[in-house]
Amino acid sequence: MEEKNKDDNATKGQESMSYQRRMWKNFQEKTKPFLSPKLVSERRNPDSKKETGLWMFKRKKKQLDRVFSSSQPNLCSSTPSTFPGDLSLGAQPESPARSALLESPARSALPESLTRMYQLDIILKKGHNLAIRDRGGTSDPYVKFKIGGKEVFRSRTINKNLNPVWDEKVSLLVDSLREPLYVKVFDYDFGLQDDFMGSAYLYLESLEHQRNLDVTLDLEDPQYPDHDLGTLDLAVTLSPKEGDFREALHSSMRLSDVHRKAQLWRGIVSISLIEARDLQPMDANGFSDPYVKFRLGHQKYKSKTIPKTLNPQWREQFDFHLYEEQGGFIDITVWDKDAGKKDDFMGRCSVDLSPLSKEHTHKLDVPLEEGEGMLVLLVTLTGAAAVSISDLSVNILDDPHERHQILQRYVSLCSVLRSFHNLKDVGMVQVKVIRAERLMAADVTGKSDPFCVVELSNDRLQTHTVYKNLNPEWNKVFTFNVKDIHSVLEVTVYDEDRDRSADFLGKVAIPLLNIQNGERKAYALKSKELTGPTKGVIFLEIDVIFNAVKAGLRTLIPIEQKYIEDEPRVSKQLLLQNFNRVRSCILFLINAGCYINSCFEWHSPQRSICAFLLFVLVVWNFELYMIPLALLLPLAWNYILVASGKDTRQDVVSVPVEVSLRRSDPERKGFINKLYAIQDVCISVQNALDEVASYGERIKNTFNWTVPFLSWLAIVALCVATVLIYYIPLRYIVLAWGVNKFTKKLRDPYNIDNNELLDFLSRVPSDIQVVGVLPLFNCN
Repeated sequence: MEEKNKDDNATKGQESMSYQRRMWKNFQEKTKPFLSPKLVSERRNPDSKKETGLWMFKRKKKQLDRVFSSSQPNLCSSTPSTFPGDLSLGAQPESPARSALLESPARSALPESLTRMYQLDIILKKGHNLAIRDRGGTSDPYVKFKIGGKEVFRSRTINKNLNPVWDEKVSLLVDSLREPLYVKVFDYDFGLQDDFMGSAYLYLESLEHQRNLDVTLDLEDPQYPDHDLGTLDLAVTLSPKEGDFREALHSSMRLSDVHRKAQLWRGIVSISLIEARDLQPMDANGFSDPYVKFRLGHQKYKSKTIPKTLNPQWREQFDFHLYEEQGGFIDITVWDKDAGKKDDFMGRCSVDLSPLSKEHTHKLDVPLEEGEGMLVLLVTLTGAAAVSISDLSVNILDDPHERHQILQRYVSLCSVLRSFHNLKDVGMVQVKVIRAERLMAADVTGKSDPFCVVELSNDRLQTHTVYKNLNPEWNKVFTFNVKDIHSVLEVTVYDEDRDRSADFLGKVAIPLLNIQNGERKAYALKSKELTGPTKGVIFLEIDVIFNAVKAGLRTLIPIEQKYIEDEPRVSKQLLLQNFNRVRSCILFLINAGCYINSCFEWHSPQRSICAFLLFVLVVWNFELYMIPLALLLPLAWNYILVASGKDTRQDVVSVPVEVSLRRSDPERKGFINKLYAIQDVCISVQNALDEVASYGERIKNTFNWTVPFLSWLAIVALCVATVLIYYIPLRYIVLAWGVNKFTKKLRDPYNIDNNELLDFLSRVPSDIQVVGVLPLFNCN
């Protein structure tokens, strides 16, 4: 009997151990996502040291010993509980929960913070008696929500209001109730650092589940706890979220504001910046160099700088996308441009779009706050453009009726007759983003979380994210309104990251005029600068329908400006590349001049005779219509070359490839080689600038009598030229000049060719030479 009892006990012990192993194996599978370095760095306490994946795994193992018998979290604790493994690595006290785990298999083997997600629904209602941060006795408040040090929400800005009403709703997925919701209020200052207006904490552990609670938060400043900063009114609902917590965790990984999913706008706001009046002088000369910045949400524009004036006239137009039906505020700031130091702030103003009627142009005289003067603007609100996102199974061009209507709108005879109406509606483009293959692995797991961004000018739409996949399929259809047929369609693939900006995977740029309608094509992805290939291809199918007459007329209208991007940085490679581009253009002109000069020098008698006869024939029979006719000749010649297969554009296409190869050449990566290259570029630019500046100063010094003898000589030459042109037709004068140039080498084979005008200017001193010859005055 004793042996039988021992056998039964041993069998029970083995069953218990096997069950424990199964539970431990299940736990390992469920906690596998936490082993990713990306997630480990995100989930750790920001005040603690960085934990490796192995140490994180040990902590999860020790946390298994702290299984609570209750299914509810500890609502009394506002800080994370301490694990036994945190107290001592050597001593691991036996927990009663372990025996409870073995005795009650039906209970959950994991803490609730791991197995359950929560949905937190918040309605940001309004604020009361908020702090004053602006000179006018008001503020421009907005609110931020943070959980675990990560920003999860930002409200819109309410201008000039201490009792703002937001009525904004946000739904958040949280995986732990131990992290409180950190609420911060700021005063928005465009172009400056935003002012802090107070903060408060909302402890999620104290909230009752599945119940709508009205919460009033008292705002405080930790540095000045006695100050009354007002209150915020919220409505909060906390609900447990059923389902696999890993799927919920993936669904909560949203992009940052820069790469979040683009919305569909509901209208367009066109702002024409006309002029400014009576601005404040900011420079020592009593003038300013003003420019203007505009901002509507994330959209920003910057005008050109008008130097040395207090009444600048810009005559520039900017288009914004309007996302809210009730309008919004456009923030405008005026700045004084200062070279070599920080620009001076000259004033600010805002335009409320809500009272403005649509399809009508409004002239606004807006006075500047915190400064002097006013801005004159023309503001026009129009309806939404034809922009949409749909699945591959639903697209308008596959519907014969819809396609017929679009063709009637842009290609029919009636549309051609109405071409002068609404020149910005040139056509439409439909982009089918099918899939991508062999993308670059951006995560440590050897996978990526790719999504695709499609941009046309300032229009930007985005696909969903396909997680853990190097061969994603999106099957989305994007429809854009074409405002300029010369625009370039840009398709960029990113890898989504949870708490940082997305990683670049590849890019494709496709001019609209190069698109073959209905052709499904694989495009090789390129680098961010579009100068070389990167890993992967993307499959697209694009259709473009446009009105050719409108497209031609739109070509003669200024191009639409892009939103303000990051300030350009100094790049050695870009400087060298631009220098080589300018040098190639100059060399082309020099070679053309040398070819013409060889005709004068009679290097080839046959060519010189043909050039002389052509010159005499053209000058003797010259009419104005011959100028555009002469420009048609190179166009026709190059068209014949392209049609015959001798494409001269291959030289242009090969330039970026050569630049990229030059960058990747290991022999050119030495520091000395880079230094010599930069030195050569700087010397060449320096000499070219000196040459241009010297000739400009010499022309100026000719007319301001710096050298009286040369000025008198110029007067004589100009008087003779005036008399000759008055009495002799210009045709004869040009013919005489040409005959002289062609026969000079025949009359004197050893004559040195020269340019009389440049020889004259070379005798006039530049400003540097004038300063060098001025006598020094003795102060005694």
